[in-house]
Amino acid sequence: MITLIIILITAGVSILCFNGTLDIRSWVFNAYQVWHRKQWHRMLSYGLVHGGWGHLVFNMLTLYFFGPVVEQYFAAAFGATAGAILFVVLYVSAIAVSTAGDLVKYRDDNQYNALGASGAVSAILFASILFEPKMGIYIFMIPIPVPGYTAGTWPGGIWTTSATPPISGVPSMAWYSRCSASRPSWATSWHSWASRTAS
Repeated sequence: MITLIIILITAGVSILCFNGTLDIRSWVFNAYQVWHRKQWHRMLSYGLVHGGWGHLVFNMLTLYFFGPVVEQYFAAAFGATAGAILFVVLYVSAIAVSTAGDLVKYRDDNQYNALGASGAVSAILFASILFEPKMGIYIFMIPIPVPGYTAGTWPGGIWTTSATPPISGVPSMAWYSRCSASRPSWATSWHSWASRTAS
């Protein structure tokens, strides 16, 4: 249920940016704007906007398939209400954590921008793999599922940086699965905490 709400909100904001109702430039992560102009909302708002339909659909489909797994485990461990709250906390905090390194590294670069829910979606994906390590995951163009626990070993491809042309007047837009090395440990800490609490 929470997964669907997140998808609807994210898709709604992204579509409003696609059609020009909202100005994407005020939503994207820009380390310079956050650091020097104290526009702290950008640490979270960038997770609601995407660079195009493909970007949005890929992220939301991934969340749709893996979000309920994490929701169910949290609900079983903490109860429905607390589990739902913790799911939201995991998702939102992963958005902030996934650009923390970029904030420091690019704080003086006004041309560096990032957008998309890839960091949060990846945190949910890896958390679901920790809960169900043998679940089958289908990768585009591969007709058979691969075990979830192999996700951390996939070369480049899904989890690496991809630079894109400017979007809607925003220069140097980059779509990142940010801080890829931190996501598994972020999800691992949640998994460990959930496991200890549930037992």
